[in-house]
Amino acid sequence: MIDGTFFLSDADSMEEEADFNWEEYLEETGTTAAPHTAFKHVDISLQSSFQPGMKLEVANKSRPDTYWVATIVTTCSQLLLLRFSGYGDDRKADFWCDVMTAELHPVGWCTQNNKTLQPPEAIKEKYSDWTDFLIQDLTGSRTAPANLLEGALRGKNTVDLIVEGSVMEVRDLTDPYLYWAARVAQNIGGRLRLRHVGLQDDAHDTWLFYLDVRLRPLGWAQENRLSLEPPAELRGLKSALEWQEALEAVRSEAQQNPLPLEVFKDHADLTKHSFRTGMKLEMVSPSEPFHICPVSVTQVYNEHYFQVTVDDLTPEATPLSLVCHSESPGILPVQWCLKNGIGLERPRGYQSQDFDWADYLKQSWTEAAPDTCFPDAWQSRGFAKDMWLEAVNPVRPTEVCVAQITQVRGRLLWLRLEGLPKSVPECIVDVESMDIFPVGWCETNAYLLTPPLKPVCKLAPPQPVETIPLDLCEPVAMDTGSANGRYCCSRIYVNHHCFSGPYLNKGRIAELPQAVGPGKCTLVLKEVLSMLINAAYKPGRVLRELQDVEEQHWDCHEETLKAKYKGKTYRSSIRIVRLAEQIPDFCRKVCVKLQCCPNLFSPVQVTGQCPESCSMQTKTKYTYYYGKKKKLSKPFGGEESLEAKPTRRRKKRKAIFVQKKRRSSAVDYTPAGSPQDSDEDEDEDDLMLQSGSEEGTSSEPHEDHIDTSSVEVANSRPRRTVALRRATHTGIASGSREGPESRRRSTRSLSYNQGNKYHPPKRQEMQVECSEAECRLVLERNPLEWSVEDVVTFITSTDCAALANIFQEQDIDGQALLLLTLPTVQECMELKLGPAIKLCHQIERVKVAFYAQYAN
Repeated sequence: MIDGTFFLSDADSMEEEADFNWEEYLEETGTTAAPHTAFKHVDISLQSSFQPGMKLEVANKSRPDTYWVATIVTTCSQLLLLRFSGYGDDRKADFWCDVMTAELHPVGWCTQNNKTLQPPEAIKEKYSDWTDFLIQDLTGSRTAPANLLEGALRGKNTVDLIVEGSVMEVRDLTDPYLYWAARVAQNIGGRLRLRHVGLQDDAHDTWLFYLDVRLRPLGWAQENRLSLEPPAELRGLKSALEWQEALEAVRSEAQQNPLPLEVFKDHADLTKHSFRTGMKLEMVSPSEPFHICPVSVTQVYNEHYFQVTVDDLTPEATPLSLVCHSESPGILPVQWCLKNGIGLERPRGYQSQDFDWADYLKQSWTEAAPDTCFPDAWQSRGFAKDMWLEAVNPVRPTEVCVAQITQVRGRLLWLRLEGLPKSVPECIVDVESMDIFPVGWCETNAYLLTPPLKPVCKLAPPQPVETIPLDLCEPVAMDTGSANGRYCCSRIYVNHHCFSGPYLNKGRIAELPQAVGPGKCTLVLKEVLSMLINAAYKPGRVLRELQDVEEQHWDCHEETLKAKYKGKTYRSSIRIVRLAEQIPDFCRKVCVKLQCCPNLFSPVQVTGQCPESCSMQTKTKYTYYYGKKKKLSKPFGGEESLEAKPTRRRKKRKAIFVQKKRRSSAVDYTPAGSPQDSDEDEDEDDLMLQSGSEEGTSSEPHEDHIDTSSVEVANSRPRRTVALRRATHTGIASGSREGPESRRRSTRSLSYNQGNKYHPPKRQEMQVECSEAECRLVLERNPLEWSVEDVVTFITSTDCAALANIFQEQDIDGQALLLLTLPTVQECMELKLGPAIKLCHQIERVKVAFYAQYAN
């Protein structure tokens, strides 16, 4: 996309990164993603900076002017489960608090600020000398860091503590006693782009995950009497004085904004190795991780580090060495390749065609490193063949690619990297490698992922977008620059300010590009229709409407479009015009079907006010003149099976709708017309659209044909409450004069007046019909006083009773319940989105009742 415009053609091309969707890709290929639990380093990076066992000072509940020491029992995102010192193993008084809102302080804060330390009333008489108890309790314990309880770093995860510009020391690749300072240029979910201090450009940047043992806090080398010098290959770029000046400058800067030591708390402790100089082993090539080669231990530095050198028997050999430790990824015992059926790369200069370890060891007078020297070489961590993940391109570390596991051998994975313009051999990585990530990691961290190559459309050279004056708003001439010019079209514009109708989300329309094209008519129109489907409140509904836009005299080509909604995929064959001169009529017909302004998308760019004055007209104009509902005849290429028994189908749909309304939730927090409009609409769509290639073609009007362009989808509780109250009052007032059957029928029919003109149902008609008693939860006791049992009893009484045991297991009392939000529920209870939303709705009812009854 350049200057808001997509350029498409039908030649060989690549799918754009923005269009790549992991869920769709896995569904299309019929494969699975590698389990998230297999990526230990990613799992650690998501953990809280607070650790169980940390001590802090917390305000007493009964007397807020006094404080007492508490211990962190467990963490859940920014929520901490605390227990006051003195309760021992008694869990009854455990309580949850939010780091961002609670008054929490490091141990010693009360003494520094002349505040009173006093135990809670419930255990006040338990010990006679609390001072002596505190001394024993705090001895050897770890206090929560002050910078995590206040200031800019308050409540942040460990990864978030590493900000751009942070400084740390990096160990040299070939010398374990040599370090040099590096500045963080980029932090992508814990994957750090490091630039050596003294360098300005990115030519020599290094990428390391923050848990890598090569990283240490600034000052580590000096404290451990190690050398602090730039890497040997970089020393010639500057003089010794310039390097030293750069180091001094960064030291003084780091003193003002030091990197918290909590960043390094999860670094693994190195175990002792048992390698000796001269031992042979196998290793994934450090320079080209596409094969495994023989290496030798050439130096043992200490009990933790040793050096290996790739075997090279040529006279002009340049040693390729690497510092390793006992758990270095990619080191393997002798004959590992033979046992696993993997080819071993012969050393350069080796005379025989067939490599044999026994002969090689005998000729070199060396010994093989025993198996006890190696970590568990058969651990696969749950990885399996054909699973997908995201992996760093070893040739270009800046790039992260879509990758598929082609084979698993012990602790090694063979990966095929997708999306690379040139063919790259399958790379070999260790299961412990920090250069592989779970599916969705790049999207979560807003980093560009290289998607698989897939021919869909080719990006054409950019062309300036012409502005068409209002007085020249006529269809523009089509581009006939090719031999088949009548099958090619110029741009189709998306006029963002035009009325979007009841089907399309105004906010999503605003995010669409300014124009699509030029290119082949079918390609351009398919792209436009796909964008409109994705911009809909209910993509399946729009897909159904697009089935009947064809005119008999049009020259059409059939394309398969799909829509995804609430985890379901719908597909349908849509007839798209092939000729450029038919595009204006086609665009207008689609707009008519979608009940939006005829200029919403068309070959005409609208600047300023729309010629239709759609923003000034009442929304009824479009639903009457352009969207008037009639019974549809069977569309071209329609499925007879779907039209066979329309009467019977409608009855079934109505029965489910009525049943749904009886057991629907009492309070509707969703704006009318949004994708979560109601459970009834979802069930109705499920009946009208079948997963697969067939689509329902019934056109019976539905209750969600209303103007939604002006409905705010923002999370605004007061406005929703007012709308609900107004709808409830008017619904009850009118409903009291009608029978139950007529009330059900009124929500299923359209309103006609003034000569059967169609008017969208008003917002009040869309609300769930419920009584005041059903809509409002009345609490008998303040939820702040609820125990864990009280919370479990409440959850059991709702439609989330199946989740009650989770509250029991996690000791969630009333205070913790009021702190729960959708993200914390999903993360801590490991619920899918649907059940999590359902549970949060019940929690929200408690919060609303709490604010109404007890907040004042």
